[in-house]
Amino acid sequence: MTDQPHALQDLAPPNRLADETSCGAPATAGLRIVLATAGDAGLLSHMVHELADFEKLSHECTITPEAVREHLLGPRRSADALIAWLGEEPVGYAVYYRTFSTFVARPGVFLEDLFVRQDFRHHGIGRALLKEVGRIAHSVGAGRFEWTTLKWNSKARALYGAVGARGMDEWLLMRMDAAALTRFTCDGAGKPHEGCRCRGEAHGHPNG
Repeated sequence: MTDQPHALQDLAPPNRLADETSCGAPATAGLRIVLATAGDAGLLSHMVHELADFEKLSHECTITPEAVREHLLGPRRSADALIAWLGEEPVGYAVYYRTFSTFVARPGVFLEDLFVRQDFRHHGIGRALLKEVGRIAHSVGAGRFEWTTLKWNSKARALYGAVGARGMDEWLLMRMDAAALTRFTCDGAGKPHEGCRCRGEAHGHPNG
């Protein structure tokens, strides 16, 4: 168990058998959903690259096993991961982390990634992973369980609608990548702030 406030891995079962009762038909017989460990860093990194390729975003994917080991599977992790297995074959994964909503004054869970490998789709594995993370959200009394999906992925959107999720079309996702965040916080002033990772060497502000 970690002492980091965003980690939920203590709530995830170490070795859960996903069946039709726990995860909804038509789950594949013998599907296991387990909490990822440090030894899964290479596997998770590889599957994230597979997801990026599927989403046509490989040019944005810079994940490495070392980064996974430090930030996702290490003692000071920022998120948690589940891996779905059929026998000895890894068939998919989910990454999630804790959030908080001021409107409902309750914790929430955000599902960062949900991915099933191409040869194992249409067997209920994605739904099983989704339900397992949902179970974890329910366990912490989450007021919200949220995720994003690409607009062109009609099959994923159909699944999410079928399980009761709704699109929040009135909200627009805003994002700063690491480079923009460095420029924003450091301003190229040459004076590193507390916790600075660039030693004050950022060049310029994103808005000039």
